Amino acid sequence: MSPSFNELSAGQEIGSRTIEVTRTDLVKYAGASGDFNPIHWNEAFATSVELPGVIAHGMFTMGSAVQLVTDWAGDPAAVVDFQTRFTKPVLVADTTGTDQSGATIEVSGTIGKLDADARTARVDLTVVSAGQKVLMKAQALVQLS
Repeated sequence: MSPSFNELSAGQEIGSRTIEVTRTDLVKYAGASGDFNPIHWNEAFATSVELPGVIAHGMFTMGSAVQLVTDWAGDPAAVVDFQTRFTKPVLVADTTGTDQSGATIEVSGTIGKLDADARTARVDLTVVSAGQKVLMKAQALVQLS
């Protein structure tokens, strides 16, 4: 069910979620997106280009984060704009053969601003992995009825 514009207020929390990420997730994302850069799946290559290890695709991180908003809105098409700045990579450890995730991404959302004329809500997201903000100014604009 979609949120009602009239029941929202600036500062209101829309929820939070933890996203568990494995290297298998990154390989699946590479197949879906066509981005097969080895920094997203090959430890030796990633470290050879001076990364600390395998990192998640930026668009994987961004898409995972905005899912909180689309679930809250009840309709992915209600998100009419989404912007962010990438600040830190999400390092994904190799946990092959275990039931452990290689990384977690913590996402929480708050209503940042309401526009009564346009009936839109700006949702500000906080996106953290390994204790560091990985996205800054992550903001989704949601069209509400």
